[in-house]
Amino acid sequence: MRQTDNQGALIVELALRDYRHEWVMSACFVLALSAVLLPLLVLFGLKFGIISNLLSPLTEDPRYRQIMPIGSGKFGPDWFEAMAARPDVEFIVPRTRSIAATIRLRIPESTVGRIIDVELIPSGAGDPVLVGLPAPDGLRQVVLSADAADKLAATAGTRVEGIVTRILGGKQQTQLVGLEVVAVAPAAAFGRDGLFVSGALLVAIEDFKDGRAVAELQWDGSAAREGPRHYSGFRLFARQLDDVAQLRRGLMDQGIDVRTRSADIELVRKLDRNLSIVFWIIAVLAATGYGFSFGSSVWANVDRKRRDFSILRLTGFRTRGIVWFPILQAMLTGILGWTLAVAAFFTVQAGLNALFLDNVGGGQAICRILFWHLLVALALTLLAAAFAATLGGMRVAQLEPSLALRE
Repeated sequence: MRQTDNQGALIVELALRDYRHEWVMSACFVLALSAVLLPLLVLFGLKFGIISNLLSPLTEDPRYRQIMPIGSGKFGPDWFEAMAARPDVEFIVPRTRSIAATIRLRIPESTVGRIIDVELIPSGAGDPVLVGLPAPDGLRQVVLSADAADKLAATAGTRVEGIVTRILGGKQQTQLVGLEVVAVAPAAAFGRDGLFVSGALLVAIEDFKDGRAVAELQWDGSAAREGPRHYSGFRLFARQLDDVAQLRRGLMDQGIDVRTRSADIELVRKLDRNLSIVFWIIAVLAATGYGFSFGSSVWANVDRKRRDFSILRLTGFRTRGIVWFPILQAMLTGILGWTLAVAAFFTVQAGLNALFLDNVGGGQAICRILFWHLLVALALTLLAAAFAATLGGMRVAQLEPSLALRE
């Protein structure tokens, strides 16, 4: 066992010394490998950077995961409970009729006295467009959209007053409700004048406009609604982009017409697939060509040193130990070639990103690569180098110890 270990250490030392002795040939192998690997890294960096820039808005903007019903329906508590239990649904709340989902807002103490019409948006805990913000709760807390907040000059903590009107018995009736703005939603959350409210406040306003009494707000009217409430719509968000198409099909099977942004999502997916196909075709061709080239070079190098390997056999080195001689040198070439290619890639990457800086919005990089991508490239490089060097190892195994004596 000790003799085998000594032979292994000696083979490693001899392989490294021979590699350093023939530094010109070794450098040629390293440059050849880096010349093949560098374009592949740049091509993958461009593919990953471009697709990331396209996918970023889709994955980060929850509106691309929203599924919007077309028209009105009749959805009861059981339906909402079943939908909320689905693993592909992140958030769902009932929506009342559009005609009952508006309110007029003002700031009572404002000297301007401006009144704006806003759309009521059902919300609650876990609303994807209000991440990091407090959700509206109860009959008094609301979240203003950015546009509405600008028009009213309102901020978090501002007291606003809602004006609700209805026509009952030929007479117009108006009620006021004091509201507290707990947060202002980002501009991307809602692009119009809107007010994120709880389901309780939304239902109260619908009941009032239907002529019913709202005891919690002391609004007079006819008797309260009896039995389970049915809603005309919903506000629904899929958990992931890949869930949008599945949810859409499920709702369509139920006879519910919906609108999604599946076309935008599918366009980016298709572009990603096409770029991946092009990349892997080029990568496979380049890797195959270099593998055969490197393998034939290793074979020729072993054939050139067959007398030296035969002498090693005569001095007692085992065949399986000598086989590692070309494999170790190939692995070293792979590591050095990968290092040189990565260093050159970062230089090219910086140049490309600087060149297209003005053409890409938000200062995003058009060419980028992650650290684990580089580790995968190193592993594949070492695997390809070891596979190519196996040809040389097979040649070493065929050499006879008597070859050194005959020569």
